[in-house]
Amino acid sequence: MAYFRKLDPKLAKLQELLNKNERWLILINADPDALASALALKRILAGRVEQVAIAHVNDITRPDNLAMIRLLRIATKKLTPPLAAQYDRFALVDSQPHHHPDFANIKFSVVIDHHPKVAGTPVDADYVEIVSEYGSNSTIMTEYLYNLDLRPGKLLATALLYGIKTDTQSFEREFHDNDMKAFRYLSKFYSRPLLHKIIRSEFRLEWLKYFTQAFRKMRLMGNTITIFMGKVDSADILVILADFFLRVHGLSTTMVSGISEDKLVIVFRGDGLRRDMGKFAKRLFGDVGSAGGHKSMARAEIPMEKLGCQHASQFIWERLHSSSETKKKKKDPENGQNGSA
Repeated sequence: MAYFRKLDPKLAKLQELLNKNERWLILINADPDALASALALKRILAGRVEQVAIAHVNDITRPDNLAMIRLLRIATKKLTPPLAAQYDRFALVDSQPHHHPDFANIKFSVVIDHHPKVAGTPVDADYVEIVSEYGSNSTIMTEYLYNLDLRPGKLLATALLYGIKTDTQSFEREFHDNDMKAFRYLSKFYSRPLLHKIIRSEFRLEWLKYFTQAFRKMRLMGNTITIFMGKVDSADILVILADFFLRVHGLSTTMVSGISEDKLVIVFRGDGLRRDMGKFAKRLFGDVGSAGGHKSMARAEIPMEKLGCQHASQFIWERLHSSSETKKKKKDPENGQNGSA
């Protein structure tokens, strides 16, 4: 039995797109899984096309991401129109075109992702691979390398292993057996000191103040904690706080929100037992911004102009209350009255 999926037909189709005279740009919304996936695809394309590079659409501020880029020598630039104009073909990894407005007007030749598909938003590309049952996109890229007989070097193996570790939260979130297989395979080649250095670069000193603020601002609704942080220096702190508070005994859901770069950002985390976070985020905010994710983790981003004159925290609270009332009505359409009129 093969260690990974057999990808011969898929890889043949992918390789048909490669031309020695074309320049490729791999786009990402940078996080560890995306950075690792881009580095792996760059390894696959190298030598098969004229040039390949990586570009990110978001500002990279999280210390572990910055440490990963520096220590694992991941060359990535901020996407700009002049940069994009230098390339003939575009690939997207660990994301889909509708996930970010900067992806919307780009014609992708390749899309490789592990996030769930969204009804009504088909992915249009010459080559599409979406494996939503996988916990990490790095697992897909590890399978590609394995099928191509490309042994990952120390830096690439460390990147991919860290990508799997972060997106599965060390296998505490949903994962597939192939995530575990990929992790085990990569453990033969990675650098333990480099991985430890990246892992220990999780916080900035100036972010510690947000923990104090979060303790003061948290609101408890049953098994759910909601926290509105106001304006934050980086949306990354919302992710860190949402992960942190989910560790509190008895909680099943955390929602941490804040305003960053003229957007209201809401980060969802769940235990994966009671509620699908991706569907929950989309139900609450899908009509006013981008919203979605996985069963245990999701995110919504809403332009501040969509809120009108309403305060952001009140906007979130009313949406939550409305969702709760709608759920009650669906469960009890007669409002608790069983008799006929």
